[in-house]
Amino acid sequence: MSDIPVLEGTRVRLAPMTLDHLPGLEKVAFDDRIWRYMPVSIKSPQDLREWVEKALRLRDAGTTLPWVTVLRSENRVIGSTRFFDLDRAHQTAELGHTWLSPEFHGAGLNAEAKLLQLTYGFEQLGLRRVALKTHHENLQSQKAMRKIGAVEEGRFRNHYIMPDGSQRHSVWFSIIREDWPQTKSLLEARVQGPTPPSA
Repeated sequence: MSDIPVLEGTRVRLAPMTLDHLPGLEKVAFDDRIWRYMPVSIKSPQDLREWVEKALRLRDAGTTLPWVTVLRSENRVIGSTRFFDLDRAHQTAELGHTWLSPEFHGAGLNAEAKLLQLTYGFEQLGLRRVALKTHHENLQSQKAMRKIGAVEEGRFRNHYIMPDGSQRHSVWFSIIREDWPQTKSLLEARVQGPTPPSA
């Protein structure tokens, strides 16, 4: 875990995830809107504990860097995000498992978290490629990825069976090292833009 830094932004802090964060996560994690497009459904404290424990096992294996998202003004946990499928030999990772309490949707905090993660990924870890994927029906997420300069690469058909039994096709995007300067500028502009009203 010493490998995972605290990433400080203007409004959010990304803190390395630990089991100590469970009480804070429990206050925000049990909203069905968070998990609507994800291949996992978190309904109970036990589900959440297993989800965190799995992230920490993958962290210990060296393939995942999990953070909790903290609202700095209140020092309050409001979500989570991570790098996973981290391949240091090929300098690639996927950014995902990202969610925020619906109270903060549309407030620009996700853009700031992505700016923090991607800056760390490209400028500290030396990544060459960061992948992102989303549910084929999650058009809002796809639009947000395009807005920051991520390039759509295609879809994995029948990629997941969702908790309700439906099929999910995953739409894949990537940001590569050559794209990073433009993506960084776009994210910085979004983060420094007019602050939306408080949720």
